[in-house]
Amino acid sequence: MPGIASAATAVVIGAVAAATRTIRVGAGGIMLPNHAPLTVAEAFGTLATLYPGRIDLGLGRAPGTDMPTMRALRRYIEGADRFPHDVLELLGYLGEPEPGAAVRAIPGEGTGLPVWILGSSLYGAQLAAHLGLPYAFASHFAPKDLEPAIAAYRAAFHPSPWLARPRLMLALNVFAADSDAEAQLLRSSMVQAFVDLRAGGPGPLPRPAADLARWLDPGALAMAEQALACSAIGPPETVRRQIAGFVGRHQPDELILTGQIHDHAARLRSFAIAAEVLAEGQRAPA
Repeated sequence: MPGIASAATAVVIGAVAAATRTIRVGAGGIMLPNHAPLTVAEAFGTLATLYPGRIDLGLGRAPGTDMPTMRALRRYIEGADRFPHDVLELLGYLGEPEPGAAVRAIPGEGTGLPVWILGSSLYGAQLAAHLGLPYAFASHFAPKDLEPAIAAYRAAFHPSPWLARPRLMLALNVFAADSDAEAQLLRSSMVQAFVDLRAGGPGPLPRPAADLARWLDPGALAMAEQALACSAIGPPETVRRQIAGFVGRHQPDELILTGQIHDHAARLRSFAIAAEVLAEGQRAPA
């Protein structure tokens, strides 16, 4: 897909992990219908061996592509129907070594690699709860099912060998800058990209543009605004208040922040502001 450079996800994760020392680096995520579980176990088992305690594996059910690409991958649409079975197979490869196992993931077995189920609907929440796995919800573009998915996951969670209690990660868009006007301008690139994606024409991230309401179709703009409603936008104090409100409402165990900002320096500045806001929240008394 033009504009996204992470098709070879494990390769990108290896590069990021090699260039850093402490942060966790995860896949958000691997669309399992596109891959054999053993291949994923070996790739991420290798990463977990090279960077112990720093790698997360997020698994999604959607193919995330079209039929010509699926044929090029030698995969088939029925793979989505096998998702629960493929997750269990993958977990088996990453678990403790089994004597006499006909197939083993080396590296991979025994690494304790955290495996997250990703979702934007109730399906992923219910599966993660049933398997006793951590769950990450795509609230950054699918806020409609956010609260039902959280409730379903927490209510139906079964403790497992991988996780004793529910662990929930929520995604939040962040567009932080020195002023409201600048933050809204930065956000305009992602709004345009989302409209293009839903119209079937994904491409490189557009340059920011002021006053989108003057030239974007009103229906398309309203759709994008609804889909991107889980966002923190503005100067540091505004972003601090919005993140605190989001966390207070939903009580996630982790946040994953995103922000498609055209200018790289502005993107770094936005994440730096968000990082400081989160650090201040951790230092504050309960």
